[in-house]
Amino acid sequence: MDCYTANWNPLGEETFYRKLELYSMEWGLREDLRDCVVAAAPYGGPIALLRNSRRDKTPSARPLLEIYSASGLLLASVPWKSGRLVHLGWTAGEDLLCIQEDGTVLVYNLFCEFKRHFSMGNEVLQNHVLEAQVFHTEFGTGVAILTGALRFSLATNIDDLKLRRLPEVPGLQKPPPCWAVLSQDRVTVVLLAVGQELFLLDNTSCSVVSPPGLSPSAGPFLHMAVSFTHRHLALFCDSGTVWMGTASLKEKFCEFNTGIRSPPKQMVWCTRPRSRQRAVVLAWERQLMVVGNSSECIRFVLDEDSHLVPELDGVRILSRSSHEFLHEIPEASQEIFRIASMAPGALLLEAQKEYEKESQKADEYLREIREQQLLPEAVGQCIEAAGYEHEPETQKSLLRAASFGKCFLDRFPPEGFVRMCQDLRVLNAIRDYQIGIPLTFTQYKQLTIEVLLDRLVLRRLYPLAIRICEFLRLPEIQGVSRILAHWACYKVQQKDKSDEEVAQAINQKLGDTAGISYSDIATRAYDCGRAELAIKMQKKPTTNYPNLSVPPNPTVPVPVPVPVPVPVPVYTVVLHLKNELNRGSFFMTLQNQPVALSLYRQRIEGRVAALQNALDEFYKAKNDFAAKATEEQIKLLRLQRHLQEELDKPYLDLSLHDTVHTLILDGHHKRAEQLYRDFRIPDKRYWWLKINALATRGDWEEMEKFSKSKKSPIGYLPFVEVAVKHHNRYEAKKYAPRVPPEQRVKAFVLVGDLEQAAEAAIERKNEAEMSLVLARCSAATDGAVAEKLNRARAQLLKK
Repeated sequence: MDCYTANWNPLGEETFYRKLELYSMEWGLREDLRDCVVAAAPYGGPIALLRNSRRDKTPSARPLLEIYSASGLLLASVPWKSGRLVHLGWTAGEDLLCIQEDGTVLVYNLFCEFKRHFSMGNEVLQNHVLEAQVFHTEFGTGVAILTGALRFSLATNIDDLKLRRLPEVPGLQKPPPCWAVLSQDRVTVVLLAVGQELFLLDNTSCSVVSPPGLSPSAGPFLHMAVSFTHRHLALFCDSGTVWMGTASLKEKFCEFNTGIRSPPKQMVWCTRPRSRQRAVVLAWERQLMVVGNSSECIRFVLDEDSHLVPELDGVRILSRSSHEFLHEIPEASQEIFRIASMAPGALLLEAQKEYEKESQKADEYLREIREQQLLPEAVGQCIEAAGYEHEPETQKSLLRAASFGKCFLDRFPPEGFVRMCQDLRVLNAIRDYQIGIPLTFTQYKQLTIEVLLDRLVLRRLYPLAIRICEFLRLPEIQGVSRILAHWACYKVQQKDKSDEEVAQAINQKLGDTAGISYSDIATRAYDCGRAELAIKMQKKPTTNYPNLSVPPNPTVPVPVPVPVPVPVPVYTVVLHLKNELNRGSFFMTLQNQPVALSLYRQRIEGRVAALQNALDEFYKAKNDFAAKATEEQIKLLRLQRHLQEELDKPYLDLSLHDTVHTLILDGHHKRAEQLYRDFRIPDKRYWWLKINALATRGDWEEMEKFSKSKKSPIGYLPFVEVAVKHHNRYEAKKYAPRVPPEQRVKAFVLVGDLEQAAEAAIERKNEAEMSLVLARCSAATDGAVAEKLNRARAQLLKK
């Protein structure tokens, strides 16, 4: 901690970057990374390599496809027996895409197990693939191809394959030096460079575009990079100039001359979400350079060949011996650890250290914070900064400081502190070398706990996933039950165990755990050619099963949608009739079948009871919304109005509001607005919910759009208060001038603009407001403001 800032590198006056080691790689690479085809999945994902056989490099030796964890542990490997590989890439669900020269795309899972393949079309087959890129948009994972005929083809979603052939580029005689896929207004386009011209290809046209403000002497374009969020674009020119701006090519951020004319091997963005600093990382053979909107740059020496992996909030750097993370130091960490910092968080950290030493300086630091009424801000800074730290000891130190500060506050909400402790326990567990998922706190929040659990399941880390569910107290159906069901489906695929052993193991582990579909397990067993095992799963009792499509009667076999040689259960016939017949014919048929009618009645009663239980659990959990609002919860809320009449169940506003708040936190604004309309949430309440959620999420851009969407029913002072509460006075200042005159003094005081506050108080000739501003003035820094206020007060008293 004493040398905490030793690896900080300044970029401009207020921004620092640091490079920290995530893992020491022990994957035993003999080749340089430049001799391999490399692809690393984002969000701390796995690394795929295609390289020659380890034994020798003779022409007859087959290349080897290997998949490693981010810590360098081998997950799986397989000899490459297919055609010539052009590109490797990862889907959002961590499947590996292997794009071949003939346009065939092979899909493998994390363990090099083949899943499926698809083709990019006959034209690609005839002309071959020259270059390819895998990209991600809101539609899913896409693939873009440049063919030997110098034409582009792309599919925006490989799970719903629709191939598009883009228009021809006039005068294109050879492959362009650089091109990229952009996503603009829900439309996927290709941007390519030909000399000093840029062409934009959409579905129907090819248009020439130019970056605004680019120096005339910049020269031809040699490299381009799109940011992780597809919002920003960087261009590297022949003169060594880097142009940075918006991906729409409507705004220029800055321009920097690197002094190196040869094109970099890689160029990627390195920017934190909502940061005012925009930076790009360029990698040459033995040099790494970080450039941004500053006249200076940061240079790192590379000891060995490296590969850059862009992330949401930084860049991962892979080499034969190490795995590092380069990122911008978050503001909270800067405030606390900057040398000679007098920020409230820094003082609180020092106070806690002195308290442990039993020194009276602890009281002095604490008194200084409390006199400025900044103790809540100090605690919040320490909690926030703890989330950005990778070292557990630093995390503990900051959380101890936050806990120490909380003791002197009467009404500090504990939820943020508790949630941060939980999040860090989870992050430290998955960052372990044996697990190898180096997620940052920012990435973790963007990814969500549900997706993280899915990724642990994909890696077959079932015990860890279950422990996390139990630690976070997730609902069983979303957590433990779902993971156990995945484990059971994996278990039936193991060929080295007999049917009896597998069935017994599944029965012992699952028992009567709620929320597990034995039908799905039986289906998976049958698909694996284990019909006898499928029958054993089919005959499993289903007591306490909450899935509404399964009968509550424990004597009825589980319906299996596969042709296993067993008698068809009665209720399977009932369901089939219900789907095939109209309502009248269906009930007439049931009248003549007493057994079937009884089973159907039991199912309806079971559905109502299950819904009632689900609602009860949902209401009981209304004060614990750590888990995200899922689709099932939304459907449950929409069902409340109907159930209120039939089941006489009271409606609780608190649960609804918490759900709206959580949806906005997750960025699901349209769904939140739907609930707002459907349940007639009062305008004032909805605006409060939305601005609080947006501030918690840190989505200040969306908050500004929302404030301008229509006249605020709650005014604009709440916007100021919420921004200040979340330690963002820069954003709060935007709303202060829009506050009504009678509240404007308070707004300017909140944002710390005492001069404007004084002007507003004098203009209103309000002595109480003048006194409020005077009380905040410091003799050292605000003497002129205080003198102005005193003169105004004196004139007011004379009258």
